[in-house]
This record gives sequence, structure tokens and C-alpha cells, in this order.
Amino acid sequence: MSVAAHFVLYSRPGCGLCEEMLGELGQLAAVRGMVIDVIHVDTDSTAKVRFGHKIPVLLFNGELVCHGRLDPAEVHKALAHHR
Repeated sequence: MSVAAHFVLYSRPGCGLCEEMLGELGQLAAVRGMVIDVIHVDTDSTAKVRFGHKIPVLLFNGELVCHGRLDPAEVHKALAHHR
């Protein structure tokens, strides 16, 4: 039994780029069986310092996949290494 791919998206309410990335990720998630946790970056002081000016930030297994805009090639690369 394989474990679903697990992504973390650091986001902020009212962020247009965050909403756009989440929408695109949602389409991929439906096809690829991905789990996406959305975390409000301002609720975690460490994340706010690290990612606050770069949101949206997408991580996979704690590693940066992309920020600002979704990079489907990087998402697919992360998924390929997950298998």
C-alpha cells in the first residue's frame, strides 16, 4: 500500500497567488492522489520569518518545491522521487 504524496502549502488569506496555486494544486491532487495541507503562514512564527515574504510556498517532505507560482515540473519531479 503506497502512502499518498503529502504537500504543505504556506498561504495567507486574501493572497491571490496563494488561491491560484491552491486551485492548480487541487486539480493535480484529484488526478495524482496528493494530500495538501494549507497552513496560514502568520500562525507559525518560524514559518512567517522563513516564508512570509515568499508566499505561496509549496513544500514536499519538508523540501521547497516552488514559491510564488506553481511549477508543475517541480511538483512532478518531487512526486517521481517519492515512489
